[in-house]
Amino acid sequence: MASMDHNHFLFPLLFIIIISSLHVLRASTTPSHSHKLKSATTIRKINRRGPYIGLVTVFETEEDAFLGSVDFRLDPTHPFLDLSGRRFRIGKIHGKKVVYVRCGIGMVNAAAATQQMIDVFSVKGIVHFGIAGNINNSMSIGDVSIPKQITNAGLWDWLNPGKAKGNEDVAYLDVGNYNVPQGNNKLGTIGYSYEELYSVSGHINSPKKVFWINTTQEWLHLAADLEKMELLQCVNASLCLPNKPKVVVGLKAATADIFVDNAAYRNFLYDTFGVSSSDMESSAVAMTCASNGYPIIVIRGLSDLAGVGDNTVRKFGSLAATNTAKAVLEFIKKLPLS
Repeated sequence: MASMDHNHFLFPLLFIIIISSLHVLRASTTPSHSHKLKSATTIRKINRRGPYIGLVTVFETEEDAFLGSVDFRLDPTHPFLDLSGRRFRIGKIHGKKVVYVRCGIGMVNAAAATQQMIDVFSVKGIVHFGIAGNINNSMSIGDVSIPKQITNAGLWDWLNPGKAKGNEDVAYLDVGNYNVPQGNNKLGTIGYSYEELYSVSGHINSPKKVFWINTTQEWLHLAADLEKMELLQCVNASLCLPNKPKVVVGLKAATADIFVDNAAYRNFLYDTFGVSSSDMESSAVAMTCASNGYPIIVIRGLSDLAGVGDNTVRKFGSLAATNTAKAVLEFIKKLPLS
């Protein structure tokens, strides 16, 4: 009987301990209520001073080039806001109100940071910039491309070798065509597929199949004058490019979570899709903006030509980033005051 009484009191005690432990665990892994309230109050204060131009770059080299060459006047009251591990800087450039963030490499990071910027801040559009690989032989390292269309070239259907090609894909890469000597290959064929675009202008839960995402025509027209601007040709006194770099507006770009350093694949992308640059974020930023109905422009400096000797991104990446920053600043000048 004593044993039963002991268990009778022991089980409720264990239940209380377990529930208390779960409560402590949950409290330790989620942001505090007071922190959330503080952030929400700060966001409201920041947005009262908007709307802002959203600026999204990718990694440290691009950020250093941009922040090192710009007169970024940080907001004296709220110079930055840290959200989800990223620092959003708030201030003015050339008298224009801006919110700037470094998103991190890859399409998931790019889409997440862009959506967060659109959701949290009062922005009137996104300027996305960084460096990219050159896919077009008529372009040169150091040039800056401002594309009119961008595709996700990493959305694949990898087909079995014996499967016939259908009409559901945009284009096909037959791996066997690159055998030496040519012949069949067990890797088969890659079919390039469409994105599914959910947008504020579309029907609910009825995505539109798209291959190209268009950047904003009005902003492209504003950027057209940038083709006249002077860009840097030298990293330092002993390292210069053979040709003077230029800005080109209105080409096409490809994005995938792939660093392209292969000449055969570079030629395939150019011949098949007519793209002039390749990067790992632009289409994700552009698609997120298109989905939400926000203006978007992409500005990318070319740092290397895939598959040509030693990849030059380490030599000329900083120069490409600096030329990109110069183009971004000139574009910001052209935007109207809010």
